[in-house]
Amino acid sequence: MKNFVVHNPTRIYFGKDCIKAVTKEIPKNANVLMVYGGGSIKRNGVYDQVKQALEGYRLTEFGGVEPNPSFETLMQGVEQARAEGVDYLLAVGGGSVADGVKFMAAAMLYQGDPVEILTSFGKSIKQALPFGCVLTLPGTGSEMNSGSVITRSSIKAKLPFSNSLVFPQFSVLDPTTTLSLPPAQVANGVVDTYVHIMEQYLTYPVDGKVQDRFAEGLLLTLIEEGPRALAEPDNYDVRANLMWCATLGLNGLIGAGVPQDWATHMVGHELTALYGLDHAKTLAIVLPGMLRVRVRDKREKLLQYGERVWGINSGDESQRIDAAIEKTRRFFESMQVPTRLKAYRLAADCIPVVLEQLRAHGMVALGEHSDVTPELVQRVLEDCL
Repeated sequence: MKNFVVHNPTRIYFGKDCIKAVTKEIPKNANVLMVYGGGSIKRNGVYDQVKQALEGYRLTEFGGVEPNPSFETLMQGVEQARAEGVDYLLAVGGGSVADGVKFMAAAMLYQGDPVEILTSFGKSIKQALPFGCVLTLPGTGSEMNSGSVITRSSIKAKLPFSNSLVFPQFSVLDPTTTLSLPPAQVANGVVDTYVHIMEQYLTYPVDGKVQDRFAEGLLLTLIEEGPRALAEPDNYDVRANLMWCATLGLNGLIGAGVPQDWATHMVGHELTALYGLDHAKTLAIVLPGMLRVRVRDKREKLLQYGERVWGINSGDESQRIDAAIEKTRRFFESMQVPTRLKAYRLAADCIPVVLEQLRAHGMVALGEHSDVTPELVQRVLEDCL
């Protein structure tokens, strides 16, 4: 196992009727900006619950944050917040809203061009406003980590950044807020969580037994509960397990002391930025091809994954690996998330465009061994057709 440091300062409030807990965390004299997306929180009652909880606070709103939050939209929020003297931010919505608020928190106090937050991958952040989250759409894990992905629409780029200064101070996770989600968003959340875990688990062995068992347990839970969430949309316990899986899948715990990949995510980001595909759908497309092309580097963990997660014990090594990858693909398909580029009306002519973007963004040495080049990505995407 590798050396590691784990620090996660985010306090979690989990369960029914816990939105009112925001008043325990936000100072009474704070000037709060509530940030949200397209308005679903007004339809499902979350907006009213937050407003009621914050009655008596100085509270203004900024809505319209996109599913892939754009730099341009977020800067409008930053300008509004500066003009109104805001000193506390509250993200209400899914992971995209949380990601956007992380950027806003850093940009509010940034000395220089806020674009540098993205071009430095967050290293240039020196200070940030405090903020919290009320989560309504699980999947990204942004509610309990210090990472974010922001879209620069002007150059068709999704750019990740992270910094310990943009951990949420707290996050409220009430599974009842997810009961009204459309099936497609539920499915996306499950797939997103699954691939987050795989990026940290399916690399190469370093004898991180605790991390492996945690990851495998989370994957098994997703396999059990994901289809149930579609079949039993009113089942609170199913939603609670999926919500907690999403948080644990990317809060730093299972990735501590083990190698991490993230090549699938970087390729997926380019597909989203170029063609507008949902983030989770790009992951479902890319991951099976990424595993197939990189079998040699991932052989030991693929065999472990097949045995422990899918119960694959028969056949030679090659057959067991092929079966594990195919089981993964079929799981995504069972969640009604297609896993081929052609399902999204994309053909081979998209491949050189994606490769050009990877090169333009410096994504030329990806993966746990930094050997996933654009040339290798070409083979991956050809497998994804």
